[in-house]
Amino acid sequence: MSTAESCINTGSRSACFTFFVYSEAMPSTAKRPSQLSQTTLPLTTTPDPRQLDNIKAQLDLVLLALEALAGIGSEAMLQAAADLGLENVVADRVALWRLRQSSPLRKGQGGRKKLDVEEARALVLICCHLAKNHQELIRRAVALLEQVAAENREPHQVSLLGDYLDAFSNTYQERMEDGETVAQTSLTDLALKLLIDLLFYSAPNGPRRLWLALLDRTQTKSEVSGG
Repeated sequence: MSTAESCINTGSRSACFTFFVYSEAMPSTAKRPSQLSQTTLPLTTTPDPRQLDNIKAQLDLVLLALEALAGIGSEAMLQAAADLGLENVVADRVALWRLRQSSPLRKGQGGRKKLDVEEARALVLICCHLAKNHQELIRRAVALLEQVAAENREPHQVSLLGDYLDAFSNTYQERMEDGETVAQTSLTDLALKLLIDLLFYSAPNGPRRLWLALLDRTQTKSEVSGG
């Protein structure tokens, strides 16, 4: 595993994002979701509850970014689950809502449930399936971001990026516990980081990249907290 850093100058501010790059490619042989989870989404140790909380939060944010950029809703997410044969994990709107509501960043406690490892794997597959379906749009948005950075302009000055950032900020503020207090610049930086992440997750080995990045981030946070 190696890391790569990307810095984007967005007008008066610059943001640097670190990406986890994995060289392993997904097997070319088609496999069922259960087999895919076991082979390309490996797990050497079971995450503790705190690590699972971090995973839940990250996955919900990835889905939020997809919602904001592509305008997808629960129907598209349920269709992705059906395409992947994951109806036993995400059967309907209620099941999907409860999985996403399990994020510790969300407002309210109603309907919150514990997320197990297989449910996390299923959400990873769904996120990457949706990213792949909207890869052209994601590529266009990232290309525009690179363009405005080169021209020393603000992303909001481009309609596609502006609409994405507005939708992301509005949805985050509506759903998340800290939505009313988080700084707008922090939301913009988060949205842009997730946009670039989506480009990686839309690749053929996207599920493995996202899964390993989630595990790496949660392990790092646990080491920092424990130290």
